[in-house]
Amino acid sequence: MSAQEVDQLRIHYLVGAHQQTFGETPILLARAPGRINLIGEHTDYNDGFVLPAAIDRDTLIVASPSKERRILAQSLNTDGLADIDLTDLKPQHAWHDYVAGVAAKLENSHWVQGCNLTIASTVPLGGGLSSSASLEVATALALTAFMGLDLAPKHMALLCQKAEQDFVGAQVGVMDQFISIFGQRDHALFLDCRSLATEAIPLPLAEAGLALVVCNSGVKHEIAGGEYNKRRKECAAAVAVLRATYPHITSLRDATPKLIDMAWGSFSGRNAIAGQRARHVVTENARVLATVEALKRGDWAAVGDALWASHASLRDDYEVSIPEIDALVEIAREVEGVLGSRLMGGGFGGSTLTLLRRDAVPAFTEAITTNYRAQTGREATVMPVEIVDGAKVWHMGGDAE
Repeated sequence: MSAQEVDQLRIHYLVGAHQQTFGETPILLARAPGRINLIGEHTDYNDGFVLPAAIDRDTLIVASPSKERRILAQSLNTDGLADIDLTDLKPQHAWHDYVAGVAAKLENSHWVQGCNLTIASTVPLGGGLSSSASLEVATALALTAFMGLDLAPKHMALLCQKAEQDFVGAQVGVMDQFISIFGQRDHALFLDCRSLATEAIPLPLAEAGLALVVCNSGVKHEIAGGEYNKRRKECAAAVAVLRATYPHITSLRDATPKLIDMAWGSFSGRNAIAGQRARHVVTENARVLATVEALKRGDWAAVGDALWASHASLRDDYEVSIPEIDALVEIAREVEGVLGSRLMGGGFGGSTLTLLRRDAVPAFTEAITTNYRAQTGREATVMPVEIVDGAKVWHMGGDAE
C-alpha cells in the first residue's frame, strides 16, 4: 500500500489536529491495520496454528520529534492528552499504556526519541479486530523511524507482543502483531506460532464471488480481563495432566484429537475444565490445517464448515462466547448464501466473522440488523472487510519504508 492509497482526508484531518495541538507539522506517518482471523482462535499462545489476514481498518499516527524526554500523545478516538515520561515508564491503566509499553520495551536497549503523536483508528475498540496490536505496531514504526532503528519485522512483532504482555498485562499470543506487520493484500497468513514460520495463502474472495463480513455485537470485550488469562492457566493445567502420561508434550500443540480422546479419562473431577479447553485447542489446530488445504483446492464449502465447527467449539468447550454472539451466528445460519460464521477474537463480546456469497451481503445485513435488535435489544454493526497489506511508515511526502 502506498501513501497515496491511505485516505487523504483522514491524513489531512490528522495533520490539522496535530498542528492545532502541538503547533507544528508532523514529519512521519505510520499505518498499521487491524485483522480478522479466518480460523485458529486461542491457539496462538498454545504454540498452535492461526490463519489471520490484515483488513482495511487501521490505526494511523502522524508524529513530530520533541526535544523533551517524553511522548505527548493525543487520540482522536478519545479525549485528553497523554503525557508519557520516558524516564519513568509505568502503566497508567489507560489507552496510552499500549504506546508507553512499546516505548518501555524499546528503552530496554535503545534511547527513545521524545515525540508528539496524533492517533486515529478505524479499528473498533473491543471488537475483536485487534485494535491494541494495531496501535502498538503503528507506535513502534513511528518511534523506530525517529530513532533511525531498523528493527527486523519479526523482532518488531515480538517486541509489541511483549509490550502488551508485560506492560499492559494481557498474556496475548503473537498473531495480532504478526499479521499487522506481515499482512499481504488478498492473502491470509498461515502462521506456526511455535516456529514463527509463515506461508501466504491466497484468499481470492472477489474472484470466487465471496465476501467476509465482520458483525460487531456492540458488547465490548476487555482482552486484559481475568477470563482471558484464566484460559491460559487452564491450558497449562491441561498440559500438566497430559505430561503425566505423555512426557513429550510441552504444549497443547503437541497433542492430537485422537490423543485427547485416549486421555479423556484423566480429565475428570477438578481437571474436567482443563480437558474441555484442551479439546478446543487441539481440534481448532486441526481445523486450521484443514482450512489451509481447503483454500488451496478452492473448497469454500469446507472452509465454511470449519467456521461453524470452530464456533461450536469456542462456545461449548472453551466457553468464551456470549448470548449476543451466539445470536449473530444463528441469524447468519438462516441467511441463504452464508457458508459459515463464528465468534472471532478473544471472546466475551466482540465480533463474528461470516463467509458468504458477495451477492448475499445486502440480505445478510438486513437480517442481522433487524433480527439482532429484536432478539437482544442491541444494535449490531455490519462491516464487510477487504484484505490489505501490512503496516508501513512514511516520511511525510516521501516513500514508504
